[in-house]
Amino acid sequence: MRFATRLNSFASQPDAFWPKGHGKPSPLEMAARAATARGLTDVDLNFPDHLGPDPRATGNAIRDLGLTVNGLAMRYYSNPAFKIGAFTNPDPAVRREAIDLTKRGIDAGREAGCNLMTLWLGQDGFDYAFQADYAKLWADEIDGIREVALHDPECLISIEYKPNEPRSYSLLPDCATTLLALKEIDLPNLGVTLDFAHVLYADEQPAFVAALIGRHSRILGLHLNDGYAKRDDGLMVGAVHPVQTIELLRQVRKDGFHGPIYFDTFPDLTGLDPVAECEANIATVTAMLGVVDTLEGDNALSAAVARQDAVASQNLVRKAMLGR
Repeated sequence: MRFATRLNSFASQPDAFWPKGHGKPSPLEMAARAATARGLTDVDLNFPDHLGPDPRATGNAIRDLGLTVNGLAMRYYSNPAFKIGAFTNPDPAVRREAIDLTKRGIDAGREAGCNLMTLWLGQDGFDYAFQADYAKLWADEIDGIREVALHDPECLISIEYKPNEPRSYSLLPDCATTLLALKEIDLPNLGVTLDFAHVLYADEQPAFVAALIGRHSRILGLHLNDGYAKRDDGLMVGAVHPVQTIELLRQVRKDGFHGPIYFDTFPDLTGLDPVAECEANIATVTAMLGVVDTLEGDNALSAAVARQDAVASQNLVRKAMLGR
C-alpha cells in the first residue's frame, strides 16, 4: 500500500526532522526526506503554490529524494473574485481565468511527471435564497469541468466534493450529485476523490459511497482522515470512526483501488508534530489493513453480510480488531 501527503505538512516544522547545525536545505528537501523516512512514497502538491517557476525541475527534485508526485490539486484563492465562484462566477472574465488557471495547472502537473488533477470547487455554490440562477450555475459548472477535462484527455480529473465551506451550499455537495455531474459530462478521464471527513460531513456512509462510485465512475483519490461529522475536522485516521474506516478499506480493496492513500489531516491547526502525526496515520492504516486481512481470511463476514446479520458481523469485526 502506498501512502501520500502534502509536502507542506512536513515543512511546517522542519526542526522536528532535520539535525541542528546542518547546512540549511530547501523546504522541499527537508519535507521530502522527512516523508521518505516515515514510509511515505507519494506527495500531492497544490497549484500554483508548490511548483515554482519550473515544474519539471521540481518534479525531478522530488523524485531524486525518493518520492513520486502523485498529483496536483487546485485551490482557487489567487483572485479575490473567486470567492463568489470559480467555474460558476457571474463574471465571464473571472470564470475564464479560473478555467485557464486549471489548464495551466494540468500542464504543470504533466511537466512535473504526474497525470492527476484534483478539483475542489468549494467556491462554486451559493449562500442565500434568490442569490443565484441554479440552472445557470449547474450549466457553468458542467461546462467548466468538461473544458478542463478535454484539455488533456490523458490527464485524470478527479472531483472532490464537500457539502459546504467556504460557501454555505456547495454545488457539488455529495456523492450522488457529483456522480450526476460526471454522468452528464461523460468523459473517460473523470472520477471522484473520496474524502472521509467530507463523506461524514455529508451524512453518508463511506463504504456505501465507495461502492456507488465504483458502480457509476471510479475512485481516483482516497483521502483518509476523521472528524465528528459537523465540519471538516481533519483529525488523525481512525480517531473517531475506526469501524467505518476499516469497512471503507475493505470496500475499496474489493473494488480494486490501487492508488495511494492520502492523509488529508491538519496537524498544524493545533500544533501537533506533523512527522509524528503522519507516522501515527501510517501505523493506524497498516494495522487496519491487517484487520481487513483477518476478516477476509474466511467467508464468515461475507456470509453474515449476505444475511444482513448485524450481530454476527459486529462480533466478527470486534474480534478482528480487539482480539476477543
